Amino acid sequence: MKSRRISLKSATALAALSLVTPTPVWADGPTPVVATFSILGDMVERIGGEHVEVTTLVGPDGDAHVYQPTPKDARSVSKAEVLFINGLEFEGWLERLSEAAGFDGYLVVATNGIDAIPFDEHDSHDDHGDKDTGADHDHDHDRGGEQHAEAEDDHGDHGHEKHAEHDAHDDHDEHASEGHAGHDHGAFDPHAWQSPVNAVIYVDNITAALAIADPANAGIFYENRNAYVAEIEALDQEIDALLTSLPEDRRTVVTSHDAFGYFADYYGLTFEAPQGLSTESEPSAADVAELITQIRDDGISAVFVESITDNRLLEEIANDTSATVGGTLYSDALSDENGPAATYLDMMRHNATTLSQALGS
Repeated sequence: MKSRRISLKSATALAALSLVTPTPVWADGPTPVVATFSILGDMVERIGGEHVEVTTLVGPDGDAHVYQPTPKDARSVSKAEVLFINGLEFEGWLERLSEAAGFDGYLVVATNGIDAIPFDEHDSHDDHGDKDTGADHDHDHDRGGEQHAEAEDDHGDHGHEKHAEHDAHDDHDEHASEGHAGHDHGAFDPHAWQSPVNAVIYVDNITAALAIADPANAGIFYENRNAYVAEIEALDQEIDALLTSLPEDRRTVVTSHDAFGYFADYYGLTFEAPQGLSTESEPSAADVAELITQIRDDGISAVFVESITDNRLLEEIANDTSATVGGTLYSDALSDENGPAATYLDMMRHNATTLSQALGS
C-alpha cells in the first residue's frame, strides 16, 4: 500500500507523531475522507462536522464481512485525504482496494491502542474483566480527559507546522501476524466498538488525526470530541442501569454471529452464537446441536436476530427450543436514518433496551 499511516495510541500521540513532513495545504472546503463502514463513518462525522466530507464504503445495514469494492468506491478512496479503518483485520479487502485506487493519503487505524480480545477468549465472556467497578470505569474516562488536555497543549506548542507519519506496522498488525483463527479475521476480535470505553479510544484517534490533517479547525474537532465523549459516558451509565438489574440466570444471550464479545465482557453478560466472528463462516451441525442443548438446559427464553445476517438458522433454533425471538440487534452496521440504530449512540441504546426488555420480562 502507498498510504502513509497515522497510527495513534491515544490523543497524546500528537507530540510523538509530529515529525518532519510539512503539513499539506488542503483545498478550500471540507476535507475529503473515507470511512470503511457505517459505525466508523458516524463517529468521523460527529467529530469532523461540516469540516469533513465523509464517504462511507459499507453503508447502513451493510455487511463488511462480505463487502465487494466497486469502481465508485475506488474513486472515492483515490480522492480521499484520510482513510479511516477499523483495523484488526476487519476489512480483509482493504489492501486490494487501496492499491486499485492508488491511495496515497493518510491511513488511520481507529482501534489502535485498544486492548483487543483474542479470538480464543470468546468462550470466557463471563470473566467480565473490563468493568469491575464504577470507580475503575470513571478512572478510565478521567484519564481520557487528561490525554485530551495534553494533546491540546502539544497542538498549540507545535503551531501546526508539522505533519504526522508513523511506521505502518502498528501493534495490531503485529498481533495479527502471529496467527489466525476463525475465517476471515485474524487472532483478535475486531468488533471493538461494542464497548463504550473502546468507543472513546476510537473517538480520540479520529480527533487527533483530523486535527493533524486540518489544523486550522483542530479546536473545533476537540470541542466536538468533548461533547461526544460526554454523550458516550452518559449512555454508558444508562445502559449499565438497564442491564445490571438482570438476574444471573437471565444474562445469557443467543445471537446470530460472534460480534458482541466486548459488550459481553464490559456489561457482564454471556453471548453465544452459532456463527463465528465473520458472517462468512458456516456453523457446523455439531455446534448448532450443542447450542440447542444449552438453550434447553439453561432455560434460555429468547434469542436475538441481527440486522446483517441471514436469520433463518436462528429462527429454526428458536422453534426447536421453544425460545422466542427477543428482537433485532445491530452488530456491525447502523440502520438507515429512519431505523432504530441510525447512529452509534442509537445503536448501543437500542441493543441494550432490546436485551433488557426481552431478558428481564
